[in-house]
This record gives sequence, structure tokens and C-alpha cells, in this order.
Amino acid sequence: MSRISTVLTTVVATTACVCVSASPAAATHPVVSRGVTVPAFYTPPAELPAGNGVLVRHEPLRLGLSLPGLDGRSLPGTATRLMYTSTDSGGQPMAITGAYVEPSADWTDDGPRPLVVVGSGTMGQGDQCAPSLALQNPLTLNGQTVSFGYETLAVYRLLATGAAVVVTDYAGLGTTDRLHTYVSRVDEGHAMLDAARAARSVPGASVNAASRVGMYGYSQGGGASASAAELQSAYAPDVRLVGTYSGAPPADLTDVMKGIDGSALAGALAWSINGFAQAEPELRAVVDEHINAAGREALDDISTACVGDAILGYGFTSSTRWTSSGRPLAEIMAGEPGAQAVLDKQRIGTMKPTGPVRVVTGVQDDIVPHRQARQLAVDWCKKGGDVTYKAVSLPNLGDKLLTNHLAPLLTDQGDAVEWLSDRLEGKPARSNCWTMPLQR
Repeated sequence: MSRISTVLTTVVATTACVCVSASPAAATHPVVSRGVTVPAFYTPPAELPAGNGVLVRHEPLRLGLSLPGLDGRSLPGTATRLMYTSTDSGGQPMAITGAYVEPSADWTDDGPRPLVVVGSGTMGQGDQCAPSLALQNPLTLNGQTVSFGYETLAVYRLLATGAAVVVTDYAGLGTTDRLHTYVSRVDEGHAMLDAARAARSVPGASVNAASRVGMYGYSQGGGASASAAELQSAYAPDVRLVGTYSGAPPADLTDVMKGIDGSALAGALAWSINGFAQAEPELRAVVDEHINAAGREALDDISTACVGDAILGYGFTSSTRWTSSGRPLAEIMAGEPGAQAVLDKQRIGTMKPTGPVRVVTGVQDDIVPHRQARQLAVDWCKKGGDVTYKAVSLPNLGDKLLTNHLAPLLTDQGDAVEWLSDRLEGKPARSNCWTMPLQR
């Protein structure tokens, strides 16, 4: 039985009941994914405690990049691996892992120390790709998998401001009981918001319910932070959300599928299909009908891959090689009302976000297309959102190579951290919605 089939069978069996009163004891049999032993910590208990954002278990986490401080505290902070509860898009309880970092830097502004929830960009779908593991092992290279913790720079820059940081692993990335649902709007938004709740319960944490909270994310993380901003008012009103940075958000997956197909990150298309096929029967039926043998083999293989594996093994692959008709997957989805309805349900921009939001997109981005990211800002402005929009204008650095997508991440990161820090200090944002007709 394939990995995907095994996970689907497990999900059907385990989501038939409402789970309560978890034991904090970790499982004793770790999972091995592409030669990497995933610690037993990441296997959820058979039953979970009731509620969202409840801390299930925790343990010290060694940061792979740290220095001893003069006062005896390690720099940039002290990390704790954690598992907490959340609710998936089907309304079922789920366990999510992540990491909380208590910074060595002091918080010098008024009020309690603030918290930033970081949603990582695309890391992959294998459990060994979890962002919390990347904080411990910034580079994993064993001949079977390639994973690189490229979000560490953003995490450390945020810690340097004096804010605490909690990094979520999202649904099923790390936790071994289900497949990562990748760009699922509700799963990601809930994971971000519940990470903020769980951070308050970490032993030694200086954040509390009164702490200002910011959301930070680029690419996959930009979609996750944007979703959290939309869902906060109904799902987590107790989270004091004061600012959200959403960089290169995949707000319209129909357009994003077209951008990813045939690119260096073509494997991300498979991650999307795998995740939605797990959660959405309508899309699963379309996949079963239209995917050929080569496609099934690729979907199963990529389900355990990290981003490096996907680039090396499937870079620039066209989805036409995976379909029985030879048509692109995006075209097939568009022609199937049930499948298109699943993608439409993932659209970000249909609700007014809570608090100020900063949307950044590179005008040359051909992986997460610029136009649909700009449309998110337009949609939020029309709903009365407090939106700061920035279009990053850079030269074309190579079609479908990922360079046009990643360059704005690096060139704008300092401004993004500064903008979010201002919100955490209580400074008001200045919406530039009025400039949207003038901006690219």
C-alpha cells in the first residue's frame, strides 16, 4: 500500500470519533522518512485534549545556529519543541507541532513581550521537512533528501527585536498521523492562530494573553498568515492580532497552479493535489479518474519529499506527463465543477482581515503570480481592510527558475520585519489602498 493510501485509510479511521483527554507521553516508535528518523515526539497520542491551542507536550529544542551570550543565555534565544491542538478544515481535532523561541533580547517597549507567529515558506511534504526540525538541523543532506531551513534568517531577525517567535509546522508536516495539506486555507490559518495560543502555555514563556501578536509569512507562509488574518475574528478572537505580513501569497490557487506547472518547483503542484485529495472527496475522484500510472508514482514519491528533493527530481516537469489525457492538471481541474469548487473554496480575499496587513509581491514573480497576489490587496481594500501594499520591482532573473519568486523575499525582508515591529510596538499603520490604481 502506498504512503498516500495508508494515510488516507488512517485518517478515515481516526476521524470518526471526537478525541479527548490526551496523555502527554510520546509514542515509542519513530517514523523514518527518506533516511531521516523523525523523533517519536512528532507522533500524536491516540487521544487529544479538548480545545484549540492546547499544549499537548513539549521538550527542549537545540537550535542548530546559536551562540553563547555574555549573560549565560544562548543567542538568539531558548527554544522549545511543542505539540498543540487545532481543528482541521473538516472540523476534526488535529495535533500540530512547532517551536517556540524565548528571545535573549529584552523587550523594551510598553506592555508584555509580543509574539510573532511564523508560517514557513514551502518546505515539502515529508515529515523530515518540518520547520521545527529545520531550526534544529538547518541543512539535511543524506543522499535521500535535501532540506534547508531558509526561514531561520527571518526568525532570528524577529527575535532580535525582542519579540518572541513561535514557528508552526502546519497540519501534517512533522506529525506522522496525516499527510501535510500544504496550501489548505483553513488548516494553515488555524495552525497559525492556535500556535499563538499554545505559546502562552510553554513553560518559561514571557508572552501571555495580553501580548500583541503578529503574523509573518512568505509564499506558502504568506497564504497562511493571510488566512489567519481573515479567520481570527471568528476562530480566535482571544488572539490579540495587531499586524500581518503576507509576502507572495498564493491567494488564488487556480492561477498559482498554472504558475507552478513546469517550473523549478513543479513538485509543489503534486503537494497541493496530495493534500486536497486527502481532505476533499470531490477532488480525490477527479485525481483517480485522470492521473496515469506515472502520475500516481510521482504523487506518491513527492509525498515524502522536501523542497530540495522536488527541485532535483521534478524540476521543470509538466503535469501533462502525469495525466492520462495529456492535458495540464489546471485545465482538467477547471473543467471539473467539483474540483474547481474545491479550489474556489481556498480563495483568500473573501473576508476582511483583522488589523493592519502588509501585502508584498514581486512584479516578475512567475511562480506565485504577481497579479493574483495584487488582487488580494485589492479585494481586502474593497472590504475596508487596513492594507499596506508594496510591489517589488526587480529585473527578470530567469523564467520559472524560482529566482523571481525568492528575490523579493530577500530584498524586502528588512522592511517587513520593521513594519511588523512597529505594529507590535503599538504604532498605527498607514493604509495605501488609495494608491492601488497607480501601483502595478
